[in-house]
Formats: sequence, structure tokens, C-alpha cells
Amino acid sequence: MTTERWVRIVAGFFVLLSLSLGAEASPLFVNANWLWFTAFVGANLFQSGFTRICPLESILRKLGVKSACDAG
Repeated sequence: MTTERWVRIVAGFFVLLSLSLGAEASPLFVNANWLWFTAFVGANLFQSGFTRICPLESILRKLGVKSACDAG
């Protein structure tokens, strides 16, 4: 898998996890402050769309995961 796919998978997982921990209707509810983590992930995805700077993608590249440009 490429770094781009990993970023989408991890971001989606973090959003779903933080929503399940922060939404009062969830059986996994802990505290509403978990919604700040959801906002952080969303803001990071938003800014990376413009700047092409993604911390997770940098970490994955250092771990040897290829990007779509390298894998093709």
C-alpha cells in the first residue's frame, strides 16, 4: 500500500474513533473533549490539501512506505 492510502485509512480511523469517544450518543462515550481531536484531524487534512505537508506521510516515508509516484 502507498502512503496516500495509509494516510486516508489512519485519518478515517482517528475520526471515527474520536467521534465514538466524544459523542454522547455513543456507547463508547468518554468525554466531549475528544471532538477536539476530530477537529485537529480535519484541519490537518484540510491544510495538507493546500500545502502538501502531511506529518503522517513524512513518517511513513521514513519507515520505507512508497508513495503512489514511487510505486507506479
